Amino acid sequence: MSSDRIVLTVPARSEYAKTARMTAAELASRVGMSYDEVDDVRMAAEEAFVYACAHVEPEGEITFEFVIDAGALKVVVGPFDDADEPQSSEPDDRYAAFILESVCDEFEIARDGVSCTLRLVKRLTPTVEG
Repeated sequence: MSSDRIVLTVPARSEYAKTARMTAAELASRVGMSYDEVDDVRMAAEEAFVYACAHVEPEGEITFEFVIDAGALKVVVGPFDDADEPQSSEPDDRYAAFILESVCDEFEIARDGVSCTLRLVKRLTPTVEG
């Protein structure tokens, strides 16, 4: 199966969180993930959106790159500014990172000194034939 790549760019405003959540959930469903796995992906997209919003100017944008790849959904969020202080103190970055670590099979915050990118992977759990 070849990889499909979907790019979504939304304004960094709370009313667009649902757009990111629903897109992620639909793509997870397309991969064949279970209800619980789709819910994990939906939650990961929302927390990634929240994390990015804390680092992007209010009039900025957040880019999600979704890659559907042989039983996995890979998500890259960013790049966005990697300033020492987030643009807003709410919500707490540590909480978002904790949630992302909990619901993703892989989670990484990649920094290059100027920008920051979130990398998330959720894999389809193989079904056991009985």
